[in-house]
Amino acid sequence: MVSIGGGAANTTSLLRLINQRAVFTEIFRLGKASRPELAQVTGLSKPTISMALADLERARLVRPVGLRTGGTGRAALLYEIRPEAGWVLAADIGRTTVRLALADLVGDVVVRRQEPSSASSYDALREQLVRMAAEAVAEAGLEPGDVTVTVFGTPGIHDKESGALRLAPNLPGWERPGAVDALAGVTGSPYTVENDVDLAAVGEGAYGLGKGVSHFVLVSIGTGVGMGVVIDGGLYRGARGAAGEISYLPVGLPVGEDGPGLDHGRGMFESVASADGVVAAAARLGMAAATAKEVFDAARGGDVVARGVVDAEADHVARALAGVIAVLDPELVVLGGGIGAQAGDLLAGPVAERLETLVALTPPRIEVSTLGPDAVILGALAVGLSTARDLVFERAVAAGPA
Repeated sequence: MVSIGGGAANTTSLLRLINQRAVFTEIFRLGKASRPELAQVTGLSKPTISMALADLERARLVRPVGLRTGGTGRAALLYEIRPEAGWVLAADIGRTTVRLALADLVGDVVVRRQEPSSASSYDALREQLVRMAAEAVAEAGLEPGDVTVTVFGTPGIHDKESGALRLAPNLPGWERPGAVDALAGVTGSPYTVENDVDLAAVGEGAYGLGKGVSHFVLVSIGTGVGMGVVIDGGLYRGARGAAGEISYLPVGLPVGEDGPGLDHGRGMFESVASADGVVAAAARLGMAAATAKEVFDAARGGDVVARGVVDAEADHVARALAGVIAVLDPELVVLGGGIGAQAGDLLAGPVAERLETLVALTPPRIEVSTLGPDAVILGALAVGLSTARDLVFERAVAAGPA
């Protein structure tokens, strides 16, 4: 067939790429798949599947991994994503701790790093991230350029126009214009910056209690307070990325009244419900505690004052959730963050009981996250793997036939 400008050839090439992407995506989703399985899920013919697999093998994106046996008929050759085809670096940047994980393209974590955070100094924290990333990459036997994509989880909101981090008082210096742009130098790879609680919600949806739940929220209470919102199975960020900034909800004290320890810069709810708020509440009642964990441990031991602090915390959380439930109507509320992990057993029941009288309809389930401190990292890996899948495919296409 002759076509002016090579249109027929271009159309054939485009269809071939579409077929390759469809096959690559399904293998990524299924983990391992045979030609018959791929033909069934994609609707493509077996010869087309065979051609796409051959192209993907030449591009070193997939590999044969053995035979599927046990059924009737001839054993089917299985294919899987080649793990070394791409690498994802995930970082959880907090006020007290920095966590890193390096995973291959199928999500297997090969290196982990965790250190106390240098968050009090912008320059020190940036240098810490560069060093920790370099150590992780070297331990995996890779070069910095081998990292396909890096995902950073931070408090606050990344203002992409100014390159600043907004609403993140626990990371001083990062509110300056261009501050976040320095993360480009951590590995030199493409990178993305996401709110840490949003990533924790993604982690819950991919690996935790939110798996298979279309509408849920992850409420993180710890050093700070925030919420990740999942609607119709997808993360909801809002018009400016500020969806879920519940630290500013006017709950905890009557509107217009100030109380001991209230910090308007952090938001009313965060002032009373965060770890610092718990310690301050204990102090007002005459209990000396250095950390919120001490308060919760004392409550488990039967300390009357500590129990009063826990009751007040449950009341704050329930009132905040009453507003969230009225607006979003989630099926599930997951409690996470440091306090969620430390005191979830103390809070979940009382919060659910209070909600019975605060909301009109039957309240959603209140559950404690099972992911613990890994929630943000797991969410970052889920986001990074999805991005890396597209990047490695596009690079292989750009490189052309091997």
